[in-house]
Amino acid sequence: MPHPHSKAVHCINPDCPRPYPQTWGNNFCQSCGGPLRLKNRYVPLERLGVGGFAAIYTVWDAETQTDRVLKVLLETAPKALKLFEQEAWVLALLRHAGVPRVEADGYFHVQMQNFAGGDGNAGARRLPCLVMEKIHGKTLEEVLEEHPQGCPQEWVFSWLSQAVEILEELHRCQIIHRDIKPSNLMLRNPQSPQTLLAKGLGGLQLVTIDFGGVKKMGGGEPMGKDSPSSTRLISAGYSPPEQIIGGGVGPATDFYALGRTCIHLLTGKYPADIEDPMTGELRWRHISPIAPAFANLLDDMVRSDVQRRPASAGEVRGRLRQIYAKSNGKIALAKPSNRIAPAGQAILEFCRQILVAGTQKTASLTVLVFGAIAQMVVASLDTGWEMVLGGIGGSAGAIGGLVLGYASPMGQEVASFVNEGLHQLIPNMTFAVGPEVLLFAFAGLGTAVGLTDAGSFRQQKQYWLSAMMGTQGYLLASLCWLESSASSGVQGIILGAFAIASLTVGMGLRSHQLVHALVVAVCSTVVFLFLNALSIFPGSLLGILAPSYPVIGWLQVWGAIAFFGLLGSAIGLCLGVSHYLVVPLLRWLGWK
Repeated sequence: MPHPHSKAVHCINPDCPRPYPQTWGNNFCQSCGGPLRLKNRYVPLERLGVGGFAAIYTVWDAETQTDRVLKVLLETAPKALKLFEQEAWVLALLRHAGVPRVEADGYFHVQMQNFAGGDGNAGARRLPCLVMEKIHGKTLEEVLEEHPQGCPQEWVFSWLSQAVEILEELHRCQIIHRDIKPSNLMLRNPQSPQTLLAKGLGGLQLVTIDFGGVKKMGGGEPMGKDSPSSTRLISAGYSPPEQIIGGGVGPATDFYALGRTCIHLLTGKYPADIEDPMTGELRWRHISPIAPAFANLLDDMVRSDVQRRPASAGEVRGRLRQIYAKSNGKIALAKPSNRIAPAGQAILEFCRQILVAGTQKTASLTVLVFGAIAQMVVASLDTGWEMVLGGIGGSAGAIGGLVLGYASPMGQEVASFVNEGLHQLIPNMTFAVGPEVLLFAFAGLGTAVGLTDAGSFRQQKQYWLSAMMGTQGYLLASLCWLESSASSGVQGIILGAFAIASLTVGMGLRSHQLVHALVVAVCSTVVFLFLNALSIFPGSLLGILAPSYPVIGWLQVWGAIAFFGLLGSAIGLCLGVSHYLVVPLLRWLGWK
């Protein structure tokens, strides 16, 4: 017999190129050849959605002439299959009006053809299927959308009472739901509109759905601790702390989620939005004033400490009966004499919010101040260490260059070789190179190695690259300075700054290399010009840059060592300024 309202059929093959619509009465899909009549009984009508690892369909049960829900597992991982089979086992085991009913043969597999390979050869694919009772009605999440200011406490009290009965049945079977929340609780539509008018939503039967995350208590696993293979399930705002960290779960886990769900229903506020930032407890009583005993029960259900929550569904049911009895058969609001007047309560809540806000601001400011101090200390230590090793490297390199350049015949030989090469490249060269080339070369090598060995500013220690770049950078700087001294121009100073920047490029800095190079070049040039203006630059103090000084005295020796040590320290300082001031400023301005 066809469906009274639907004339089309939906193919459940996830690889079908055209799953809908299929003609009613066909036993096989016209697009992929998959079966359209499952177990010779169930006919898929429409897809309701895809959630998690499964697709949900409405199916027509030709045997009972009713609509049912079909859940098809799409994920092929063994863990997903295990959870799916576990859900089928739980639903088939439970026989409660608050749980969707599943027949004993409601779990089965359907053979499909898989065309996803694209090679023209269809591969077999078995789809696990679960057929269950279709609940006609709204979820409590949909009810919340219709009542954004919260639901009456009489409704929530009724829903809580029914939910506890359902959980009591689950816990009796050693099963923990683990995912209680408004979207997983449904209200079954009444048989007649008169029932809804007489009782309201609070009188409708509550049904718990989505048993895909259930966990069996015990089951060979040590209680109080999840097994390594246990799947961690978290619903933000509802899951208790022990579930979030992967600890042991028990009945109190479901009570916590149910308590938060009820508070959400009463207030219309998402639980995470009304948490106290200092304690994590919910601050909600001023939003929805209800019977104090009822509020106390909900607060006990959502305690962070598992030991302070109700231990069993029987305990919760007992307290609900007491609350109902004391209200003479109805849930009444607290008497004015037993609670603070609304105006006074509003004042207290305002003061509390000011206190909490002030505490938060003070804590944030304290963290900011101590963070800034710590950052300054780290920056000073990093920069200081870079300056020390840069200065030591520059001085050590200068000593090596002085020894080879002025205390051995190598200096004149290298100078002659360099002059011949330069005259061939630059016929009109106005200056001559002396032994100072070895001084500059070794000073650059030592400076680069010292700065690299410091390892500050997240450098990659590439000694060979930094040594090569430092050597050639200082050599080029010496030639540029000689040219500028001979021609009395600024062109050589600019080229010298560019040469010094090349040393920075080889430092192995992880980001913003060009920015660092520019800052170091500019700052180093300023140091050169400043020393020259004070007549303490080697060209005037040491006399080692002129070819008429093949031999230098002790004053020039110590001056050269001090100068290159100072220059290495200056470069380390410039790197610190660039890394901790210039680059963060550029990032703050939006340049990544």
